Amino acid sequence: MIDGGSYGAGVGGEKSLWPVLAAVSAGGVLGALARYGLATAWPHRSDEFAWATLITNVSGCLLIGVLMVLVTEVYPNQRLLRPFLGVGVLGGFTTFSTYVVDVGHAATAGAVGTAFAYFLATVVGALVAVWIGVTATSRVVALRRTARP
Repeated sequence: MIDGGSYGAGVGGEKSLWPVLAAVSAGGVLGALARYGLATAWPHRSDEFAWATLITNVSGCLLIGVLMVLVTEVYPNQRLLRPFLGVGVLGGFTTFSTYVVDVGHAATAGAVGTAFAYFLATVVGALVAVWIGVTATSRVVALRRTARP
């Protein structure tokens, strides 16, 4: 049973997880396919900077920042929006496990400087991207609210 009542009621008043699981699953497929496409289009050797993974994670974090403002301030009653886009699409798109493996592979291949630069660029880039996403979206939402008659 889920507290809060934000999910559809099931048999006997219990809250059904099936719509949420379906939303997460469908979104995860889309996100993983997008990540795979980017990684396939922009491959790298073990000793090279993993640009595709960096761009995937930083852009995913930017979109997570945007989404969190939208689901809390603009569309708070859309019960499947966060599971579909946040957990599903963006969870399937971002790949911090691959990032850690890439850092290890670069270091093992003797490219310690590349490994460290990639490690630092991802951490800083991801945090800054979330901040930019939240800040910019919050400002746009606030401007739209004040512009309404």
